[in-house]
Amino acid sequence: MQEFIRVCVRDPRLHKDGRWHTHVDYEICLHTNSLCFRKKTSSVRRRYSEFVWLRHCLEQNAFIIDVPKLPPWNPFFSLQNTERVIQRIKGLQRFLEIVLHTSLLLSDSRLHLFLQSDLSITKIARCAVGKTRYTVAEAIQCSRTGCIRSEEKVSCDSDCESEWSSCNCFSLEQLEAAQRNRIETTFAFKMS
Repeated sequence: MQEFIRVCVRDPRLHKDGRWHTHVDYEICLHTNSLCFRKKTSSVRRRYSEFVWLRHCLEQNAFIIDVPKLPPWNPFFSLQNTERVIQRIKGLQRFLEIVLHTSLLLSDSRLHLFLQSDLSITKIARCAVGKTRYTVAEAIQCSRTGCIRSEEKVSCDSDCESEWSSCNCFSLEQLEAAQRNRIETTFAFKMS
């Protein structure tokens, strides 16, 4: 059987951080049979600034290769601008696809925690250098189950194989069409 790693970035969601501040996060779905990954399927939500952090970490760790670029940051990014949303999603997905097919970058535990755990970037950084009571493997294994809430060492046997059924990978064209439809529907719903 040929090894594969599929990643899908989708479902942007707007979150309000108080009265004036908002941010958008994206669902990242991963489906693989690669031995590099602890879980064969996973789904997490990450915001653009977390992608920037990951890219910076990968750059520090990979001196001899160029880490792919992210789509440009836009201070006026809005979910109402369908074209910009689609371009950002495509750019984030391309970034992850290139990273996931670069062997040297696959050795970074922060990448695995970013893709397969619900940890914040602060906890990812601490876990990657062994400054938590749980290991990288435990953090990934317990993702989506609520096992890691404090700095306690835990164990759990859950896996999210069943999650992939709701997290299909699509081509970029299919993603673009579905995303445009979802955004237009959401915008129309908010306007009424």
